[in-house]
Formats: sequence, C-alpha cells, structure tokens
Amino acid sequence: MTTVVVDKGVGPLLRGWREQRRLSQLELALRAESSARHISFIETGRSRPSEEMVLRLAEHLDVPVRERNALLLAAGYAPQYGETSLDDPAMGALREGIERLLQGYEPYPALVVDGSYTVIAANLGIMMLLDGLPEHLLTPPLNAMRITLHPDGLAPRIRNLREWRGYLKAQMERQIALVRSEALRAVYDEVLAYPMPETGVGAGADEPDRPEDPPYPHFALPLQIEHDGRVLSFVSSISTFNTPMDVTVAELAIETFLPADPATVKYLQSLAP
Repeated sequence: MTTVVVDKGVGPLLRGWREQRRLSQLELALRAESSARHISFIETGRSRPSEEMVLRLAEHLDVPVRERNALLLAAGYAPQYGETSLDDPAMGALREGIERLLQGYEPYPALVVDGSYTVIAANLGIMMLLDGLPEHLLTPPLNAMRITLHPDGLAPRIRNLREWRGYLKAQMERQIALVRSEALRAVYDEVLAYPMPETGVGAGADEPDRPEDPPYPHFALPLQIEHDGRVLSFVSSISTFNTPMDVTVAELAIETFLPADPATVKYLQSLAP
C-alpha cells in the first residue's frame, strides 16, 4: 500500500481529499492561511509542500490519521502517527478506561470496535443480545457487522432489518471512502452478499407479527430486535476519541445503544442486579 501512495505523489492525493470535501483551492488556502496559487502548485507537483504544510492541509481537510501518514510518506517525510497494539503496556490506561465506560453503561448495550468493525470489547448488555447465536459467529475475533447481518446471527431477530441493513451499508461506504482498508472492504463485500430473510421477522414483506408503530415518534432510526419473546427498541450513538495521536486509537469507535421506548427501559432495568 505504501508503494502505491508514494508513486502517486502527494499533490494528487491532496487534490483528491480537497475535491471529496468539496472545497475550492481558494477556500482551502484561506483555511490553511496560504494562497490558492501555492495550493495549485502543490497539487500539480510544481511545489513540494513542507512537512508542516502537509499536516496543516490534512487538518483542514479532516483527513483520517492513517491517511495523514500516507500523505507524509507521499511527500517524502516520515510518518508522524504511531500504530500501537492495544495489548501494549502503554495502552493500559486506555483499556481500563474503556472497560469502566462499558460497565458504567450497563444494563444498556455498548461495545467498542476498530476500523474494520472487529469487536474490541463489549458489555453485558451486548452479550444479552447475542445470547443463543451459533459458536462460529462468536469465536474471536468477533465482527460487529458479521454478527448483525449474518443469516445465522441477529438478522432474523431484527424487525426492521431492511432499514437497519441500509443504514449499516451506508456507514461502511462512508468509511471505505475515507480509509484505504482491504480488511474493511472484505467485510463490506461479505456482509452485502448475505441474503435477506424471505419471510418472517426482518423480511419486510410478510410480517404479520410485526408490532404496531408506537404512539410516540422515533427521534432516530431504531434498532428493533426480538429478545426472549419481546421486541426491544434502541437508537445507537457512536463516539470517537478527540485529537488522536495514534492510528489505533483514531480508528476505535464506541457504540452505545439507548433505549428508544419505555418498555425497553423497564425490561433492561429489571435485569440489573
């Protein structure tokens, strides 16, 4: 991957990010306290940007941390951001903080995933939803997209599978547009090839047992999932770390599931010790 980036040059890469952000050269120049002429020279290869300029442009273009390293390499500079394994002792405080956060959110479900949706950690609320899934889906490394959309996974339990599948598909497509990740592309291709249930829960066609719409409006697309003979409703929220200085940390996402109706709140609270 590195060779491809270096051969392509930093100019075309920066132009690609600028166009993706729908900024003109003048707009980017104003944000970066430069000139449109200088931006043009960088993009066409007539001028080699300094290391500081590469990082400044990347910041104003909201380039992901991994791709900032790629820009630096393409410009002939060393990467600025490390990629530390979560098992490294230096990540101890981060691991402990994540565990406390997930436990503190119980009994509501919450999990942490990396850039390819591999599950890094999950709380008891998530494990409750996964109860009864086959072992082949729960053997590490777990993948959140695979568990959710696989025909043997949560998919048959999701009452609004078509809508939820469309949301997850769009989410992965946004990620793929931002990050060159073969692992993420492989997950995307795999889960999009899964068949939709033909009948029953989640089919979207023959659903005689689908619950009636609640008497209150949803404030976000809910995940409506069957569990232990009842339908639970959640809306999800995704958080990332602010100003990350490490590729691994930059690609972590914490997803929490907030109960979307009083019945779900009551049921989950009844499970709390």
